[in-house]
Amino acid sequence: MSGARVKTYISLLSALSLLLSGCSKTTEATALPETNTVAVNIHGVNYTAEPFRYVLADAKDPSNRGGGEHIGPFSGGGLTCCFTLPKRWRPGILVKVHSTHWLPKTATGELPEVEKIYTVEVPAYPNGSVGELWVLRTAEGTVELVTSNVEPGHPQWPGKVKGWPEPSLAYQRERWKLYRKHAEGNVELYRERLEHLQIYKQAHLRNGWDFDSEHDREIIKKFSGPEDPAYAEYKKNRYVEGLRRSEEKLQQLIREKP
Repeated sequence: MSGARVKTYISLLSALSLLLSGCSKTTEATALPETNTVAVNIHGVNYTAEPFRYVLADAKDPSNRGGGEHIGPFSGGGLTCCFTLPKRWRPGILVKVHSTHWLPKTATGELPEVEKIYTVEVPAYPNGSVGELWVLRTAEGTVELVTSNVEPGHPQWPGKVKGWPEPSLAYQRERWKLYRKHAEGNVELYRERLEHLQIYKQAHLRNGWDFDSEHDREIIKKFSGPEDPAYAEYKKNRYVEGLRRSEEKLQQLIREKP
């Protein structure tokens, strides 16, 4: 091939390369159009005494889903990801909230489960800017949505309900009874251990040694065995200290009754 033909051939290849490059750029720009939606984080807040769980689904696009966290009574949940919302608010943005809450235990120990589906319209964005999505279970047991980049305790919080949940007096006293029962159980436990150590000393120490050999090996290295008087003194001191702390905790709870 002559030199002229080689130059012509190279020129044609260069032109073709530029043409293909231009087509490639056009295709990429077409394949990545600017989106009008944004994925936002989700928070849940429970203003009731009943445990609560929620799952969100777009009323028009079931593949757009989020949530699923479990929130305790009078509590705020964590942060889950994500739910897609339009960047600009418009009327008619509907979200299906699949809500589950649990009623108090029955006499048979069952925990009744109640499921409901609410179709809720997303309210207008504060200042026209989309924020994170908040799912609120109100004190009345209904579900509301709020878009906000500030939390419920913030002065600029746009939701109808202001502030974080505050436990009711009835709920506080219910929890207090459980804590007191637990504290009373600890007091009784250490009293029983001291009594067993006195009445069934050798058998109790052998059982304690077997337990400590499995769960507290570093401590028992200081002793020769369950018959070691120092081991008996060690167990007694632990029980006495445990009883002292348990009694203090119980008295504190009694003083702090709601």
